[in-house]
Amino acid sequence: MGSTLRALRALVLLAGFYLLGVLLLAVLAGTDYLFFAHAPAAVATKLAVVSVLLAIPLVRGLLMLRTSKGEVPSGLPVTEADEPELWRTVRELADQVGTRAPSRIVLMGDANAAVSEDARLLGLLPGPRRLYLGVPLMQGLTEAQLRAVLAHELGHYAGSDTRLAALTLRGRVQLLRTIRNFEEKAGNTAAREQARQERKNARAAAKGKGTEGQKTDTGRAGITYRTLARIYTAYAKVYLRATLADSRRQEYAADASAARIAGRDATASALREIPVLDGAFGFYVRSYATLGADAGLLPPHGEVFGGFGRILSARQLELAGLRSELPTEPTSPYDSHPPVADRVRRIELLPADGRADEAHGAAIALLADERRTFAALEDAVLTEEVRQFRRTADWQELLDGAMAANLSSLNTALHRALVLYTKGRPTLPALLTLIDDGQLWQLARRLPLSDEAVAAKGRAFREFVRPTLHHSLHSMVMQEFSARSQVRWEFSWEQSAKARLLPAPGSSPGDGTSELDAAIGAAVDTALADQPDTAPLRALLPPAPRDPASQETDAPR
Repeated sequence: MGSTLRALRALVLLAGFYLLGVLLLAVLAGTDYLFFAHAPAAVATKLAVVSVLLAIPLVRGLLMLRTSKGEVPSGLPVTEADEPELWRTVRELADQVGTRAPSRIVLMGDANAAVSEDARLLGLLPGPRRLYLGVPLMQGLTEAQLRAVLAHELGHYAGSDTRLAALTLRGRVQLLRTIRNFEEKAGNTAAREQARQERKNARAAAKGKGTEGQKTDTGRAGITYRTLARIYTAYAKVYLRATLADSRRQEYAADASAARIAGRDATASALREIPVLDGAFGFYVRSYATLGADAGLLPPHGEVFGGFGRILSARQLELAGLRSELPTEPTSPYDSHPPVADRVRRIELLPADGRADEAHGAAIALLADERRTFAALEDAVLTEEVRQFRRTADWQELLDGAMAANLSSLNTALHRALVLYTKGRPTLPALLTLIDDGQLWQLARRLPLSDEAVAAKGRAFREFVRPTLHHSLHSMVMQEFSARSQVRWEFSWEQSAKARLLPAPGSSPGDGTSELDAAIGAAVDTALADQPDTAPLRALLPPAPRDPASQETDAPR
């Protein structure tokens, strides 16, 4: 379907929204006229009041001539003087696609790329264009793959997709606003009716009529608002199915444009790589970049994004495994994009074009100074509050500070259960004493439990609660070692951080460190066995600090 026909259909669908509103207003007006002509005046007047209340959200929807442009992604605008090679590449690809180049390029802090256009007159006239490009994409793609991504996005311009988005967006926004208005009014009406019935029941109970606790029935309250909401919801489904089907066809067309310009293999491999990079970046942000957020710590300036390249290099084997399988997600007529697997299959079915060996260099090399860009992007996308966090000297300091802060403020389900059970401070020595006294499983009854766990008894109950107990007790032991400064955390890009046990002050250093996880895990298992034994755990724990008074008494004279 050409852009002219798509524009015409978008206009017809948008006009349908207004026509539906006008028809519903006409029905309300006609009903009022009939009642005033043939019904008692009191009944007609009440109906007219209801009609006015129903007409208000209808009229509001019809008069919403302006729609919000949506949330503009935060990012770092770069000029041609800032990034000459990137701009040259984008202009060259725009010429090959046969479209006007964007007027702005904005670098973003996520693994995505997008285009927008501030079209005028409902998208009938072109406007300023923006290209949004995620720096994490550039860190993980080759130059050929990035060219395919850029050609895809520029293909949306060539197909007038961004201009027509103004029409479809207007319809979606106005439909959703109108439906939301009716649903809110239905909810408010039901809430008022429930409050009225509760007051009535309370008054009846006060008079001894025995209706205290009687259930309220609000099933019919707001029924007219809900009916109108259902009418608009039905039209919204038609509207969304039609416009989102167009969106999926536009993605296929943009993929074809990318394959023609950047090559079949580069386009297919880029489509395979983007979901992998998106997942990897999410993992990196959770496990590395925001590791010190609760402690008010940030990695060195520029490393919030710079570190992502390091984890990509260190975990190539894991990424290769993810790359080998395309994501399989359930499809829906309301999807804006076709399944990635189907898009890749279509591209790979194209005939070979002999361009498999083109531009294998890293896409990030297109930036004039990547370290400067990483730092500037941080300043552009991080909130003012986050930018006030203390910067650590390196990633090891960030890990040490984050783990120390997290362990010092530890508050597990077992901590809370111990407070409820003992009415005292939730310390590890207090817990071990309680276990030795045979009260572990009584304490476990104070944990947050599922209905099945509450009903369980004996061995079944112990199996339900043991995972929670194990995790919490393991954390409490680590907290004890951290408080005695006997833990060293080993930072690694290849794997999760490991805790190493440092020798106690005054003891023989031996080989310096030993792994804690295996030793603690075995000791915790023994302490939480059906017949608990805390001796291995007590032997593993660091000695408590001696009281200064006793040290003076024991000093040689």
